[in-house]
Amino acid sequence: MADGAPNGQSSDGRRALPSVDRLLQAQATRALLATYPRDLVVDALRTSLAEARASADATIDGDALVARAESALAARTQTSLRPVINATGVILHTNLGRAPLSPATLAAMVACAAGYSSLEYDLEAGGRGSRHEHVGALLRQLTGAEAALVVNNNASSVLLALAALAAGCEVVISRGQLVEIGGGFRIPDVLRQSGAGLVEVGTTNRTYVEDYAAALTPQSALLLRVHASNFQVVGFVHSASLDELVVLAHRSNLLVVDDLGSGTLLPTERYGLAHEPMVQESIAAGADLVCFSGDKLLGGPQAGILVGRDPIIAQLRRHPLTRALRPDKATLAGLHATLLHYLRGEAEQEIPVWRMVAATREDLETRAQRLVSELASGLVNVAHTEATIGGGSLPGETLPSAALAIGSSSVSALAAKLRRWRTPIIGRIADDRLLLELRTVPPELDDEIATALRAAITTSAP
Repeated sequence: MADGAPNGQSSDGRRALPSVDRLLQAQATRALLATYPRDLVVDALRTSLAEARASADATIDGDALVARAESALAARTQTSLRPVINATGVILHTNLGRAPLSPATLAAMVACAAGYSSLEYDLEAGGRGSRHEHVGALLRQLTGAEAALVVNNNASSVLLALAALAAGCEVVISRGQLVEIGGGFRIPDVLRQSGAGLVEVGTTNRTYVEDYAAALTPQSALLLRVHASNFQVVGFVHSASLDELVVLAHRSNLLVVDDLGSGTLLPTERYGLAHEPMVQESIAAGADLVCFSGDKLLGGPQAGILVGRDPIIAQLRRHPLTRALRPDKATLAGLHATLLHYLRGEAEQEIPVWRMVAATREDLETRAQRLVSELASGLVNVAHTEATIGGGSLPGETLPSAALAIGSSSVSALAAKLRRWRTPIIGRIADDRLLLELRTVPPELDDEIATALRAAITTSAP
């Protein structure tokens, strides 16, 4: 061993490693140069050589060095945003992108994104048009509102509404509705950013219309109702109804803004769930403005939707924030296609969210039994489970479901293998079993689930 050689390596061994120039001449490296820019390849080869020099094995051959560089380049250039298979049983899984889109919605988005579009061009007049007109008619027809506006998400819609209608004035809201949703997004913070003053009334569990009335001052601009979509308060509770708020506000020349959060255009009780406030109901009750999401129970692309009285929507359109929050052409095209499903009465059949909600446990169990039979493994069984809506919708409500339950000596390792599958499969661990919930897996992906499980279980076998 030569004196001064680091990590017990011989200087001769290190000198035996090929140079970067020599590695660049290798046939395998030429293939890399045809795929990646030269400077990236050179950097990866240098890193590979540096690791070889620092390792105990300094005599690694050139092919192995190039292979290491190739792996590093693939990892560096692979996007971290990838399609996954949601087998968690949470339909609107925020971490997994919420609502999957219908084929018609995807086609509409691709068609508009692939080239030029009439985003802000009036084809009849032959001049400048408005992007805000593309979905306005459909939203008016479906909700009964006089006018509509779309921004990039529902948090934006609430911020815009408060900034345009109540900046420098007071907004009256029940203490029980000062909610925090995902990512630390808090209603009081939105109020402060909008420039409106917050006036809390009532208590956490009980607020009456008289509480709102007692808080009104000449500085009051509107009453804000926020649907507690991601939690429940049970027991000794009371909330002023939207009808009561509308009567009080209009008698006092104030506005009512109803933030529904997820919102829905279909009655959720039809599927054995609790009633989720519908957009049409808020409009019919007299709310001046209703805010809701496009990518939750509506089942479309991410968007914030505002519907309400025409003068109010016109005021919002003129506000400077509207330009900063406006949606792009692909979003508007996708939202239009999604709304068409409702207009045609086909939402339950065409929109993936509603297909998942409407699926019966019997159908899910049949799929699970077929997969168990195909896998023919004593490790995989059918489990009766409960799926949830998620996405801040219908808290505490569940849907009877069926899952593949996989027992293993190392459930965490099995779950990790499925996450590394060509299309990562995300399940959940409960009672020392890995559960793959089929309610959130489209039937056409059942074979992919079986193939991945077969491979994962085989490599896990002792």
